[in-house]
Amino acid sequence: MAIVTPPERAAAASVTAVPRTFAAAMAPLLAGYLLSVSSFGWPLIIAGVLKIIYDLLLLKMFHAIRPPEEVQSRDNRA
Repeated sequence: MAIVTPPERAAAASVTAVPRTFAAAMAPLLAGYLLSVSSFGWPLIIAGVLKIIYDLLLLKMFHAIRPPEEVQSRDNRA
């Protein structure tokens, strides 16, 4: 949350909280269905792939953004 200004933090938190809550509510239904039609651990494979995609997207979106603490420390060195 360091890259979001204090007045915008509630909105920024909701951007990630709402999809996570929805996914947490729907995941057991989907996992139960997948386990009932197959003996293979598809829910674990799907969850791992989704997590990798999520992490790579976050890296792509935020790799160039530095927290204010890092920006200030670079300015102090110059």
